[in-house]
Amino acid sequence: MDGGDVSVEGKVTCASCIKRPENAHLAVIGKSTGTCSSLEIFSFNSETTSLSSSPKATYVLEEGREPVRIAVHPSGDDFVCSTTTGCKLFELYGHEDNIKFVCKEFPLQDVGPQKCMAFSVDGSKLATGGFDGHFRLFEWPTMRIIVDEPKAHKSFRDMDFSLDSEFLASTSTDGAARIWNTRDGVPVTLSRNADENIELCRFSKDGTKPFLFTTVQKGNKTLIAVWDISTWKKIGHKSLYNKPASIMTISLDGKYLALGSKDGDVCVIDVTKMEISSLHKRLHLGTNITSLEFCPSERVALTTSSQWGVMVTKLNVPTDWKEWQIYLLLLGLFLASAILFYVFFENSDSFWNFPDPSTRPKIETLHVDATSEEQWSSFGPVDL
Repeated sequence: MDGGDVSVEGKVTCASCIKRPENAHLAVIGKSTGTCSSLEIFSFNSETTSLSSSPKATYVLEEGREPVRIAVHPSGDDFVCSTTTGCKLFELYGHEDNIKFVCKEFPLQDVGPQKCMAFSVDGSKLATGGFDGHFRLFEWPTMRIIVDEPKAHKSFRDMDFSLDSEFLASTSTDGAARIWNTRDGVPVTLSRNADENIELCRFSKDGTKPFLFTTVQKGNKTLIAVWDISTWKKIGHKSLYNKPASIMTISLDGKYLALGSKDGDVCVIDVTKMEISSLHKRLHLGTNITSLEFCPSERVALTTSSQWGVMVTKLNVPTDWKEWQIYLLLLGLFLASAILFYVFFENSDSFWNFPDPSTRPKIETLHVDATSEEQWSSFGPVDL
């Protein structure tokens, strides 16, 4: 396991990856020093699996505003930060060496702290869920209200959009879970037994048959449950890592789920096999993991905790094929095919090497004169 800490002064409260063109990805980190709070943007180096040693840009928040949660738009051009008093919208511009971000006018500046925030996969919607249980769903960027439900949950715990952005799943601190239709806001409640709490949720993102994954706490046992989104019926469940999870995420290509435990472990699950692919113990030793995200283009995890700050960790999972490797393989197959064709052409006499018409012997035409013809015709029938 390769990875390392990022030197950030003050208590880290939240962090998120920012997908940028040409894999020049960034990370935005929220921190609090007690007297003031700020947001800092770092660049990501895929070769060293690390963030830049110092921030590329910094924004100091007003006194009394501490960062709580960050949601980044899929375009990588905007992000929303929930603070202890409300939400702030930031726009990024510039390049990696000269990145800047500015605060924009936003209608959610005084809504209070939001436990959950998420943009839809297509970037057309923004959802927020408050510590007070208030659920809001907006069109983006117009901020037209689709759903405004003050008592959606007792208090929000987690939320996630489906790959087609048609549904949003949300969970509550009391163990309940609801599914919201993002077009009309009509909710469906997931069924559960009296001794079960549905805690975290993520939709599949691999583009095949869509599922919803949830963590279910049943007594002292932690389960991963799978739901069919056409019926919202539970297909089954499996116990993979029997530790209570504090956070769950899924890779952009949908191949891996990751769970962060309440004592600092990170467990990576292969979605196809539903088996543990990588286990990183004591990553944030003895501390609740508060943020967990996959890097947009690498098998790298960005994690945070109040005690250990920010960590960037290379995950021990099978290496994906790079684009240039695929092209190199195709080129090799093409060259191999050309060589085989040439060898076959040179050694196949019976089919390809037709005789040259110019080398054929000339056949003279047989002329029969009239006298000879009469001599042949003078013979009558032969009596056998």
